[in-house]
Amino acid sequence: MSDPALILLDEPTSGLDSFKARSICKLLHDLARKKGKTILSTIHSPSSEAFFYFDRLILMADGFTVFQGDAAESMEYFRTLKFNVPRRCNPADFFMKVLSIKYPKQADDEEKLTHLNNAYRF
Repeated sequence: MSDPALILLDEPTSGLDSFKARSICKLLHDLARKKGKTILSTIHSPSSEAFFYFDRLILMADGFTVFQGDAAESMEYFRTLKFNVPRRCNPADFFMKVLSIKYPKQADDEEKLTHLNNAYRF
């Protein structure tokens, strides 16, 4: 395993300060672009600077995929669904706020999930 084509990472930035976390995201981005690696990773609460190194994104809510595609297009996708996307916000923070569900589910959670699931086409 000295030169794998696929790299799977679980929380590679956990416990790091934002500068080091961004550096890790840049390194992974460069490995994908320059070395042709496929990198699949979970990242918890990336900074906006780290987020912009993501090429593709999968977002889930309540166990269902609600977005899968180019990370650069994710905010516009949510705008088309009529979500109020603040200017100059961290996309990861926005997604966490929008996709969070209270348990036990409330009526507004059910409505949001129905809206997201009906809109998503893979």
